[in-house]
Amino acid sequence: MKNLNYYLLLLLTLVLSSCITPKDVKYMQPSESLVINEEGLIPYNIPVYRVTKNDILKLDIVTTPKGDAAQFYSALNAPGSTVNVSVGGGSGGNAQVYFAGLKVDSSGDINVFGIGFIKAEGRTIEDISKDIQEKVNENFQEGKSEVRLTIPGITYYILGDIETTGMTGEKTAMKNTLTLSEAISINGGLNRTIDRTNIVILRKYPEGIKRAKIDLTREDVMNSPYYYVQNGDEIFLTTSRRSLNGFGKDPVQTIISGVSVFTTALSVYLLIKNL
Repeated sequence: MKNLNYYLLLLLTLVLSSCITPKDVKYMQPSESLVINEEGLIPYNIPVYRVTKNDILKLDIVTTPKGDAAQFYSALNAPGSTVNVSVGGGSGGNAQVYFAGLKVDSSGDINVFGIGFIKAEGRTIEDISKDIQEKVNENFQEGKSEVRLTIPGITYYILGDIETTGMTGEKTAMKNTLTLSEAISINGGLNRTIDRTNIVILRKYPEGIKRAKIDLTREDVMNSPYYYVQNGDEIFLTTSRRSLNGFGKDPVQTIISGVSVFTTALSVYLLIKNL
């Protein structure tokens, strides 16, 4: 009986320690480290995206029909009251984008037909656009053409455990800015198996790849530049230790797992005792 009480106490301890609590799954809990300005607002900390090798850009040159934009892109002219010369772009699995886009080559350049090579790696979209606009202005009357260079949407990748397969994979958000909270909510939110304190992000820079860890249970995560998803980000969802081997997913599952462990241990104990 003494041993039985011991095992029951052990089981109770296991159940209590394995259960996932509201604190484990609640987003943006108050934090004294949260930085706010004198107006009580959380400052934006959105990093400026700088183009890296292998990016694919989308270029449109809009001009009047008499502007003869065909001298640049004769095969891609669009009919209508204006000429909207479009070169597809983006990042990811869109075949049309891949074959028609402006690719940043191994030297960090893009080759714009009719203009030539322009340095892209490490520069912002705005800076590259200005260079292209200057070249276009040499061939068109100033004010009669407009260069529109973009990375169409924000493409990112989510990888989690087997229970998050519904939200994993390549994603594209047609937005200029995207927070990590928005990216997760778009894909249905995190289930209880995910450790919200250990979200890992791999981010590409012209110099290489940086790794960052994000804690979504703290509201000061909004001060981090990694709270804002950038094109090409890889987001890794870590499985909570309490969810491994069937523990911690929910109270019922925890109790069932605990009882199973207890009955197995008790069976082994009785078998050894009767030998």
